[in-house]
Amino acid sequence: MKMLEFRWHGRGGQGAWTASELLARTALAEGKYIQSFPEFGPERMGAPVTAFTRISNDPIRLHCAVYDPDVVIVLDNTLLKTVPVTAGMNRDDDILIINSTDEPAVLKSNLRVEKGRVWTVAATEIALNILGAPITNTALLGVVSRATGIITLEGIEKTVKGKFRADIAEKNFAVIKKAYEEAKTE
Repeated sequence: MKMLEFRWHGRGGQGAWTASELLARTALAEGKYIQSFPEFGPERMGAPVTAFTRISNDPIRLHCAVYDPDVVIVLDNTLLKTVPVTAGMNRDDDILIINSTDEPAVLKSNLRVEKGRVWTVAATEIALNILGAPITNTALLGVVSRATGIITLEGIEKTVKGKFRADIAEKNFAVIKKAYEEAKTE
């Protein structure tokens, strides 16, 4: 496996870095080398934020932001109008995952994505139904697992159970599993 680089786009307080960290912890537990880090400036709650994850079978010696991501995850689709989320996506196997009720083909066209695949999932709706709050970061982990195969659902479940108290972990894993099942691609 080549190194996979992930770039997470969200807003302050939505958990982009937490999702990046959960992905990395799961990959580490499954025997891979990892990096996970945020990019913060003078952000405030609701301001656009970015987080990065790298996963590889070999030690990772690169220490910089992700400029040519293999996978881009967008927690808040309002960022599609203000942040160049597709920057650096130029390979046929790139993946764009968006929290959206729109069809993947519509977003692929609107964002002018010429290469790669677009995945969508109604993460906000799933989170509201299960968690009672619009916390979408864990839902998108389920789509990352399905779209890339880089981590297993069982691995995510163990990581979530190790990070959160039992009742919160159970609900978050239900969100992850539902998003995994309901994600669509073009």
